[in-house]
Amino acid sequence: MRRARLVVAAALTSLWFGGASLGAADPPDGASPVERGAYLVRAAGCVACHTDKKAGGAPLAGGRALKTPFGTFYTPNLTPDRETGIGRWSDDDFIRALSEGVSPDGAHYYPAFPYTSYSRMTRADMLDLKAYLFAQTSIERPNTPHDLIFPFSLRITNWPWKILFFTPAPLEPDPAQPPAINRGAYLVNALGHCGECHTPRNLLGAVDNDDFLSGTTSGPEGEIVPNITPDKATGIGDWSVNDVVFLFRTGFLPDGNDVQGGMREAIDDGLKHLSQTDLLAIAAYLKSVPPIEHQVRKARPKASGGGSFDFE
Repeated sequence: MRRARLVVAAALTSLWFGGASLGAADPPDGASPVERGAYLVRAAGCVACHTDKKAGGAPLAGGRALKTPFGTFYTPNLTPDRETGIGRWSDDDFIRALSEGVSPDGAHYYPAFPYTSYSRMTRADMLDLKAYLFAQTSIERPNTPHDLIFPFSLRITNWPWKILFFTPAPLEPDPAQPPAINRGAYLVNALGHCGECHTPRNLLGAVDNDDFLSGTTSGPEGEIVPNITPDKATGIGDWSVNDVVFLFRTGFLPDGNDVQGGMREAIDDGLKHLSQTDLLAIAAYLKSVPPIEHQVRKARPKASGGGSFDFE
């Protein structure tokens, strides 16, 4: 444990004195759509999911395998290649995909694509995200077909699923909450789609919002995903806002252990690139949601400074 804490101290020292930024700057006033989109693509987690790192794939060219109880999904090519990517998509095509889960040819997307969260994004952010993607290098890479079990292999099953479990609607600010909490809610629930991984799902794969952010034993790739509500016994109730931000910035938990798996990717390809202001907003929002007691894995002994579980 002493060694782990020394590693954490060294990491933090490097951030402060080694020339590394403690956070990206928010896009400045007057930033171009591409500049704003470059920030949003990190906040939305696009890089981690749409890059097949294991096979040395090009960024955003797709092909990443996502194993689920319904079979294996393969993420599509998001580069502006006109034949194998999204280069032929109009603005309306892009917005419809994110807000309704419908492709340009009218097919209904599987909810492995988190349009259920992206539908809460503002139209302006959707268009800025598209501007950035269309400014990237075109990569010719045909999409890999999904390998799903029957009847989920029939794409038509997505239509009744959406009738049962999906109502597209933008995320409206809560007038009773301060701006920072509302910004955090937008980053968590729309752009960052944290609930897609950190919330249990029913037998048909729909998020159980009664247990929102309370963790699950059946996360992506079969990972155990922890409870991130502020419950003191099973969640992050003992964490400070700075503990949460420190995790997002460095990948280290308050007890000195580091995260692995999907959360490590979410940090390396997304969260650590966000501004300090936005990370503080995310942390403040997570500390404000209703606590839910839900232990998804054996707790570690508590260390000073909070932290009773891991994200591995």
